[in-house]
Amino acid sequence: MTTGTAILAIDQGTTSSRALVFDLAGNVVATAQKELSQHYPADGWVEHDAEEIWTDTLAMCRQALAEASAKGFTAVCIGITNQRETTVVWDRRTGKPIHRAIVWQDRRTAPLCKALRDAGHEAMFTARTGLLLDPYFSGTKIAWLLDNVPGARAAAEAGELAFGTIDSFLLWRLTGGRHATDATNASRTLLFNIHTQRWDDELLAALDVPRALLPEVTDCAGALGETSLLGGTLAIRGMAGDQQAATVGQACLRPGMIKSTYGTGCFALLNTGTDAVISHNRLLTTVAYRIGGVATYALEGSIFIAGAAIQWLRDGLGIIASSGESATLARSLPDNEGVYMVPAFTGLGAPWWDPDARGLITGLTRNTGRAHMARAALEAACYQTHDLLTAMRADYPGPVAAIRVDGGMAGNDWLLQFLSDIVAAPVERPHTTETTALGAALLAALGHGLISSPEEVEALWRREARFDPVMEAGPRDRLLAGWNRAVKRTLSDS
Repeated sequence: MTTGTAILAIDQGTTSSRALVFDLAGNVVATAQKELSQHYPADGWVEHDAEEIWTDTLAMCRQALAEASAKGFTAVCIGITNQRETTVVWDRRTGKPIHRAIVWQDRRTAPLCKALRDAGHEAMFTARTGLLLDPYFSGTKIAWLLDNVPGARAAAEAGELAFGTIDSFLLWRLTGGRHATDATNASRTLLFNIHTQRWDDELLAALDVPRALLPEVTDCAGALGETSLLGGTLAIRGMAGDQQAATVGQACLRPGMIKSTYGTGCFALLNTGTDAVISHNRLLTTVAYRIGGVATYALEGSIFIAGAAIQWLRDGLGIIASSGESATLARSLPDNEGVYMVPAFTGLGAPWWDPDARGLITGLTRNTGRAHMARAALEAACYQTHDLLTAMRADYPGPVAAIRVDGGMAGNDWLLQFLSDIVAAPVERPHTTETTALGAALLAALGHGLISSPEEVEALWRREARFDPVMEAGPRDRLLAGWNRAVKRTLSDS
């Protein structure tokens, strides 16, 4: 029987809670997953039950560790990665959340964001946080909870409540009260100055968020605490938001390297090194990772709906039986026949940033069938990626490498070839597509001394497939023109 040292990665995502065990070569040796309940209490509102997240995460960790143990592997440390921006506020005395978690997709704070923009505050927020004033981020979600849960604001000001993104909430529960987050998750709150690497008092005042709520901010790799809830004692040594963890898992550790993750949403990050490049094209500037006290930055484009559009076709409309069926249907058509889907179910992200936009399907005829719908949903992820890369190329002066892709949709060869054609660049799929969890595991390995440097992370990355563009410029331009017309019809001010 194979035996060896291993690392447990907690990957708590938007649609599921997962636990994966990796060996030191980056191979998955055990995995467990449970789907997460979604709550939609009002139009544009999305919530999760944080207690369900905790219970499921604990159960999946135990299941994955038991499977790994049966194969002869022993985990010695934990890395945590999480859906970013999703906001939990809990009682410090009991550890109980005061309300369901408000999910990153939630748009309820759009009026507050508009009021702050109208008051002229966006320039300050962007200069200090690299973000825009959008409901996507945690800060306005915290303000909403304090103003809408009875007694919450008074309790927060008295130091009785704690705020955290999901990583922070899980760390608190695992360790019995360690209140910390890492620099990547902190950089998504609208409250953290990415240049000074500190919580910012003026930003806190603008959103009326008491400092007493906030966690300590740490590096992505290091001593975060220990837990005895999983059998024995395990050291927690790595932490990063999901997209930043995927950046590490994809070994995009040099300026100009780019990864794009296709899960519920789609998120492209371009490593800009130690320079925090402020976008002139409505992209985000974010912390890619912080190791040894040194922050590395990235430009990020955020697409709110990618794989969720396929999930909607399956669960909402019932026109496909499985996500994998979408590729077969798309391939059955010679082209899209003018059918476009703009999946603005929860508004549009970069570079449009329109929280009031709503989804649209255009170009329907009597000949339109489920194959057209499936193809339109897949194509939409590629068109949106094109919009992000166009903005990135305008903001970043250096050369941009091939796009390294991951996430649930990255197994779809048809999608990746169409993506390469539309963005007119090579697309690379790694041998290990569990790059988000792998990134968390690698950060934990760094923090625990199992590997000594980021260069060792680069040596672990292996390419499984490469897709090169074959579409000529004329057809590409015509497809993009149709997409742009559809987007303009979707925008709230159109």
